[in-house]
Amino acid sequence: MILAMANETYAHAPQVTWDEVRERLHERGLRWTPQRRLLVDALAGTDGHITGAELVERCREQDPEVTPSTVYRTLDVLEDIGLIRHAHGLDGREEFHVRPAREHGHLHCSVCHRAWEIGAEDVADLGADLESTRGFRMDLGHLSIVGVCADCQEASEI
Repeated sequence: MILAMANETYAHAPQVTWDEVRERLHERGLRWTPQRRLLVDALAGTDGHITGAELVERCREQDPEVTPSTVYRTLDVLEDIGLIRHAHGLDGREEFHVRPAREHGHLHCSVCHRAWEIGAEDVADLGADLESTRGFRMDLGHLSIVGVCADCQEASEI
């Protein structure tokens, strides 16, 4: 079951280091351009989550000629080779997780806009129920649950 990968790296993608990116791009028929090098450098310096728009902006700070299409095409390839993983934030924007240590989903508070990572252990019962009743396997990496956090619930009761 997909949820069983909670404490493992992503099983669907080979493990690649930043130093191997150039070679992997060449294997897919893509050139190692200055724009792609800027993107890889920006990602390598990121810890956690970042949006595509933020990446475009970071790259354009170094080179105003960086195009969003190059950034997004390269992000797709980088996800295929296991360096990043995408999910969707509260507002639906695509967020990229840089070298995530484990498969995880997110809780998003619709009031204060904070977010928390959740692991397979947090949604194991839900995953088991969906699989047994509907034959549906959940992809934890794309699970985003929107609600109201305890702090905001408490604040609204005052």
